[in-house]
Amino acid sequence: MSTHDLIIRNGTLIDGTGAPKFCADIAIDGAHISRIGPVGEHLEATGREEIDATGKIVTPGFVDIHTHYDGQVSWGVALDPSSLHGVTTAVMGNCGVGFAPCHTHDHNRLIRLMEGVEDIPFPVLSEGLPWAWESFADYLDFLTPRHFDIDIAAQLPHAALRVYVMGDRGANRDDATEDDIAQMQQLAREAMEAGALGFSTSRTLNHRTADGDPTPTLTASENELIGIAMGLKQAGKGVLQFVSDFDNPEKEAQMLRRIVEASGRPMSISLAQADVAPNGWRQLLDQIEQAKADGLPMRAQVGPRPVGVLLGLELTLNPFSAHPSFAEIAHLPRADKLVHLRDPDFRAKLLAETPDGDNPVVVVLLRNFGKMFTLGDPLDYEPTPDRTVEAMAAARGVSDAEIALDLMLENDGQGMLYFPFLNYAQGTLDPCLEMLKSDATLPGLSDGGAHVGMICDGSFPTTLITHWTRDRTRGAQLPLEFVIHKQTMATAHWVGLADRGVLAAGYRADINIIDHDNLTLHAPTVTYDLPSEGRRLMQHASGYVATIVAGQVIMRDGEPTGARPGRLVRGAQAAPENVLSSELAAE
Repeated sequence: MSTHDLIIRNGTLIDGTGAPKFCADIAIDGAHISRIGPVGEHLEATGREEIDATGKIVTPGFVDIHTHYDGQVSWGVALDPSSLHGVTTAVMGNCGVGFAPCHTHDHNRLIRLMEGVEDIPFPVLSEGLPWAWESFADYLDFLTPRHFDIDIAAQLPHAALRVYVMGDRGANRDDATEDDIAQMQQLAREAMEAGALGFSTSRTLNHRTADGDPTPTLTASENELIGIAMGLKQAGKGVLQFVSDFDNPEKEAQMLRRIVEASGRPMSISLAQADVAPNGWRQLLDQIEQAKADGLPMRAQVGPRPVGVLLGLELTLNPFSAHPSFAEIAHLPRADKLVHLRDPDFRAKLLAETPDGDNPVVVVLLRNFGKMFTLGDPLDYEPTPDRTVEAMAAARGVSDAEIALDLMLENDGQGMLYFPFLNYAQGTLDPCLEMLKSDATLPGLSDGGAHVGMICDGSFPTTLITHWTRDRTRGAQLPLEFVIHKQTMATAHWVGLADRGVLAAGYRADINIIDHDNLTLHAPTVTYDLPSEGRRLMQHASGYVATIVAGQVIMRDGEPTGARPGRLVRGAQAAPENVLSSELAAE
């Protein structure tokens, strides 16, 4: 009788391909799956360790293609919150922001950009980043010997590349010259050859430095973008990631199509429903679906729920952030804030004030009580209108602001309000359903590692499973096999990681064992564990019986085991030769 390092017995396998679930045992040796037992029968073997998965689903590890752990990987070993939600591989360097390549004199410039775009405070990055690199290859070399709980892969960020080549001209969004483009093309090729998984860029006004300046890549020309993409073509590898405001969806999509046609490299595009144009997502998705039908490698990255801004006394924003009285106490610890906010005179003064800010978007957001919700218990990311602050205030006969303040004072000042910034323009997740169902979309946009004081969407994979396959009551659900396929094989193979995302012999032993019936997403909390005692939002889940990376259990019943099998993945990875079917190759 053969012996294996680990055997998972009696599980219901959902193998990542979209095929129907089946019962079988899995044998693991080293970092790979060595055998899948006969359907409905036990493997005639023993394991040095065995896990009984009776009544549980067994899936490939989740591959999150849109995170921002670029800083966290330089000082930490746990890629949480993603690793708390079944993610076994995280792709960072999205949205054109990151820390390499970088000249020494531009360190603070890139920190201010990341601080503004991804809400990671300057002191955290200033203290945490060792800056032991200049080129992108140097950055990868720095990460290579480091050990993590999960695997990471890095993309070359356009903003860092542009500033590295063009200096102040790049930061100020000057047009790139032919020489500039040639240098960026060369550096992009070298980055792909060194092990970058792809290249990312941003053309949205939502991305600004901490000083309020637009991202350096906002107005980059089509020539510049094609020039850089041709660097990927020369390397023969690498994916493209793109985010834009898409004020003119057809025009912008046609430009992106030309970039893909010229370079031949796969491109994914961030897609979400915006309040200002509730149907704009449909126009853009139509363009992407047509490109796919025409044989072009283009996909949309979509989220499984609203992109939700959390508001609270310990967080970056709350409904009183722009009030003069709150500004006086904003720097205080939560306990000291509570002393003031519970004082009747201070409270009355605060509630009588109006916002006094120079950012109209923030002021409007902070006073939009008709779209500000409580998350409830259990959490509800598709809340009904009666859950708004406005509705609660009307029911109680008090002001909106008073209800908002009371809700935040709950739980000793740790109460949070939820503002669905994207994907909830019409008070329903039906648009998300349509996006997820499309064969031209991939789940993404979790932003794990970013927006540490405003957004906690690293838990997207858990929402994808719980809400869309089990809990949704306000509309249709999705098949479990379909959802698992989207979050595993589809995401992994799209970015070139064809060695994972499937439960089959020869593939990476990145695996989740999940108690699907009891999988539960818990409320976000605030923790102070970043460099310089920086605070960040964190969200846990229960129901992940085990998460396995490269054959090692990194999470058991939601608690880390201390295992650190995760490594930097340098570039695309080939599928196991003996299992690469035409179906998998097509993905």
